[in-house]
Amino acid sequence: MARLNFILLLAVLASALYLVRTQYESRRLYVELEKATAEARKIEMDNERLQVEKRAQATPLKVEKLAKERLQMRTVTPAITQYVTYKDAPAAAPLAASAPGGGKP
Repeated sequence: MARLNFILLLAVLASALYLVRTQYESRRLYVELEKATAEARKIEMDNERLQVEKRAQATPLKVEKLAKERLQMRTVTPAITQYVTYKDAPAAAPLAASAPGGGKP
């Protein structure tokens, strides 16, 4: 009888220690989950802020300003437009369009 009580006492102690360990692990995992959730919220807020900044930088007015200042670009006018023509282009275009298979041999 004493042996059975001793075995039962060991079983109760083992289950109590297992319960304490499980609760500790559960709390540790919960804290990690909360930290990960807070980090995810922070990253999401940063992403939204960066998207807003990106949209602000991509406005047509900003793009035009950067093109003028950094790239020294200017708006197109007929005075600075140059047209390029090829000597064979007008003659080759009708032949290619009328030939079967799009002009390919």
